[in-house]
Amino acid sequence: MTGTTEPQPLPEKPHVPAEVEDAIRTLIRWAGDDPAREGLIDTPKRVARAWKEYCQGYGEDPSHHLNRTFEEVGGYDEIVLLKDIPFQSHCEHHMAPIVGKAAIAYLPRDRVVGISKLARVLHGFARRLQVQERLTAEVADCIWQRLEPHGVAVVIEATHGCMTGRGVGTHGVTMTTSRMMGVFREDERSRREVLALMGH
Repeated sequence: MTGTTEPQPLPEKPHVPAEVEDAIRTLIRWAGDDPAREGLIDTPKRVARAWKEYCQGYGEDPSHHLNRTFEEVGGYDEIVLLKDIPFQSHCEHHMAPIVGKAAIAYLPRDRVVGISKLARVLHGFARRLQVQERLTAEVADCIWQRLEPHGVAVVIEATHGCMTGRGVGTHGVTMTTSRMMGVFREDERSRREVLALMGH
């Protein structure tokens, strides 16, 4: 035996309803192009499938990622922080990209969660039509309710396509939002500590 594995079949592409394709063709035509030209013939299906992927967060409950926790932490009772988590979302006003990174921290009470789960919570909420302020609150609230820690801190920095690619056309602008809960909201020293660890 060489230890080689059989190639796995590619996942089935989701079915695209005719009315969705028609809507995208209408948009292409309204924008000024011909949806029947060679380069655009398959675009409606591609766009529809891309949006199904961009918005896959609607098909999951991000809090489920926090179901499995651990109590054996060797007496650890300090801040747990995951930072520079990249994410992509789309704004609900123009459906333009929101691209950024997040820092998520919590102060455990008696249990912790696998660190990859924090990123999964972020991505579950980000893969929906969003505004950055709500995304920040949803991530923090989810961790607060599920883990019941002493404190939660979430800081998100992102650029918004609705500013860079249209309207005022302002490039290089980053929006920062934060949500502090528990000790990180109530105790100034704890808040300064977590923000310093995040690099703020």
